[in-house]
Amino acid sequence: MLTNEAKEAWKWLFIGQALLVKKIDQAMQEAGAIGLEVYDVLLTLEMAPEQRMKMCHLAERVLLSRSGLTRLADRLERAGLIERVGCEKDGRSTYVKLTAQGLSERERAWPIFRQQIELLFSSQLSEPQISEITRTFRQLALNIEPSLGECCGSQS
Repeated sequence: MLTNEAKEAWKWLFIGQALLVKKIDQAMQEAGAIGLEVYDVLLTLEMAPEQRMKMCHLAERVLLSRSGLTRLADRLERAGLIERVGCEKDGRSTYVKLTAQGLSERERAWPIFRQQIELLFSSQLSEPQISEITRTFRQLALNIEPSLGECCGSQS
């Protein structure tokens, strides 16, 4: 049952997440770094085995729709941040691989991203609040997508 309290929680989660993403992306762009969508893709590839993933698996892990990811991947490939590599075992599949330039851009953006997380998130909350948010959203994410435990770990 969707209680009033649950609706209120969802509303503030949605608003808070949207504001954080908007403000962090804006700060990164103003600093001349890659935007948050690009950061998300490059970091996901960086953490993957051999820094590559099948396009369909990447689409499951990032915040973009499949069509949005395809368009973004086209731009990132033209910019030299990723490359598409065919799959030896399955000619129909395509891997997306992080390039050295892509890794460099992701690393260059990290100090700005970290600063914004500290400014807009961690400095606004107490340690107990941060711990509760971590526990709550880890559990929620793993309930929705249990395979996240394999790639993200079930503990911090």
